[in-house]
Amino acid sequence: MSLPAKVMRDGLLEKRSSGLLQLWKKKRCLLTEEGLRLHNCKGSSGGRSDAPSSAWSSKAKELRFERMATVDCVEYKRGLVYFTVVMVTGQEIDFRCPQEGTAWNAEIALALVRYKNLQAVQIGRNRHLSSAHLGSTGDEEEL
Repeated sequence: MSLPAKVMRDGLLEKRSSGLLQLWKKKRCLLTEEGLRLHNCKGSSGGRSDAPSSAWSSKAKELRFERMATVDCVEYKRGLVYFTVVMVTGQEIDFRCPQEGTAWNAEIALALVRYKNLQAVQIGRNRHLSSAHLGSTGDEEEL
């Protein structure tokens, strides 16, 4: 993300690792207009502290909306929401979060739809402008 994007939500999510054991790792997540930024927790105390003052790594993994296909596989179990972010490559990234309040999966899905709609509008405008420009040059030559 080149320019600082507007942060729509900041909080904790747990991401399932892709390793052999597939452990759940706590991440500080920033949902922006361009995607989801995941920060690792440095030296987790094991507690369920949501305090942003905890030590978070400056290095972040970015899941950009332009590379996301969908958010699905929602399941509710023992007070947690489990969901999957599917990338355009087919890669699936599993997350879970507490069920209370507005769930992360809904906010990510809405932000993804908003992003895709804005992209479609921009493409439509560009096509309209290029076809209008091409049409006007042909008419002017006939005069």
